Amino acid sequence: MEKLIGEVVEIIYEDKAGKITQRRIKVHGHKAGLLRTTCFTTGGPRVFRVERILAWRRDKVSHAG
Repeated sequence: MEKLIGEVVEIIYEDKAGKITQRRIKVHGHKAGLLRTTCFTTGGPRVFRVERILAWRRDKVSHAG
């Protein structure tokens, strides 16, 4: 996950209640299994548990040349 710091990625995330959501985030840091981000879905800072991320991919828009 360290290689994603500064990147915008899309994730599929399962919260503790079992709800699955798709989110677009910018990664700021990774420590102790937690991913510190800005979530574009909620418009603010957010922390995600790495083990609850079901899938991820780099955002295509953030790599447009």
